[in-house]
Amino acid sequence: MSNNWKLETLAVQSGYTPGDGDARILPIVQSTTYKYDNAQSVADLFDLKKPGFFYTRLANPTVDCFEKRIAALEGGVAAVAVSSGQTGNFTALANIARCGDHIVAISALYGGTVSLFSNTMKKFGIEFTFVTPSASDDELAAAFKPNTKALFCEMLANPALDVADLERYAAAAHANQVPLVVDNTFPTPALCRPFEFGADIVVHSSTKYLDGHATSVGGIVVEKGGFDWKCGKFPEFTEPDQSYHGTVYTRDFPACPFSVKLRVQLVRDLGVPMMPFNAFLTHLGVETLPLRMERHSSNALKMAQFLKSHPQVGWVNYPGLPDSPEYPKVQKYMPKGASGVLTFGVKGGAAAGEKVMDSLKLAAIAVHVADVRTCVLHPASMTHRQLSEAEQIAAGVSPDLIRLSVGIENIDDIMADFDQALNAAR
Repeated sequence: MSNNWKLETLAVQSGYTPGDGDARILPIVQSTTYKYDNAQSVADLFDLKKPGFFYTRLANPTVDCFEKRIAALEGGVAAVAVSSGQTGNFTALANIARCGDHIVAISALYGGTVSLFSNTMKKFGIEFTFVTPSASDDELAAAFKPNTKALFCEMLANPALDVADLERYAAAAHANQVPLVVDNTFPTPALCRPFEFGADIVVHSSTKYLDGHATSVGGIVVEKGGFDWKCGKFPEFTEPDQSYHGTVYTRDFPACPFSVKLRVQLVRDLGVPMMPFNAFLTHLGVETLPLRMERHSSNALKMAQFLKSHPQVGWVNYPGLPDSPEYPKVQKYMPKGASGVLTFGVKGGAAAGEKVMDSLKLAAIAVHVADVRTCVLHPASMTHRQLSEAEQIAAGVSPDLIRLSVGIENIDDIMADFDQALNAAR
């Protein structure tokens, strides 16, 4: 693989390099185990003395190629694929923080992530402080504590569509000697590479745009490399791990201590690897990622402009619109496009919005987002229904908000479908 390849080439060529006579396309290694000729080979694998595969719960050749492809696209040193995006968020933070520790999170988040942080991880003894995206530098700094272990944000919040100010967040995190962890699901590396703006760890729900076809649930955690885990705040990286033969991750794996620790501790113990078939499908989907994100973004911008001009629409939120308050950050961090998701409200409130959704013919009501097909969802009653009204508002969810994931169909057909549905709700 060439270090000079552009992103479009990496999307097609990275991760898997066939040898002479090998399969041209990444094979599916649908096997739980691997055969070796002598016991010492397996012992060396268990002791992490050499790379290889001994059980698919930890690593698999197909999954390994997918991990390498996403690491190349993000510009990271290593990646670990897991069973879902939520697993990615959980393992990325649990790899850093333990019972008694604290994490700062920007409040504009997917509802399931808020629940994960506020409920499940709280039961594990990890506390969170949520800070609004509009918080001042002083307010953000005040949220950090001596036991804070990370700052977490979504690059493009779901569904609030706030654009993370990465350089500001990175500065705040690094001033407190902790990593910036960024969920880059909506932009993908085709539109934004957070490592270039100071992020240290990137997480994806690969279920969304990376797969792109709504076939495979998965997640992936990518390590930039170079973070100072020896700063004194992360003893689990610098002290012997008695559960893994006294391994010291910063000593034994200086290039990617975070990724190795995540794999051999959390993926191993929790049993949350990505399955080979899902890795194969997502690896295949990524080949068209730059093309799809270009179309998703252009279609979404045209759709936002159309909805703004429609008499039945009360408001539209899309960060790619020049009059959006998020537009300057889009220009800075996502100049190639603002992705394919927008939100809007129908005049007449939630009841009228429900009528619109029920009247759509091309677009489907689906508890999903970010694939080739246009779909809609009402977050307040669906994805964010487990949150209180105050938590919904903090996450950017109003009662009348409809989330629209614009697909790659012909934009004229998408607009015609919404026009007839909006008119049916008069």
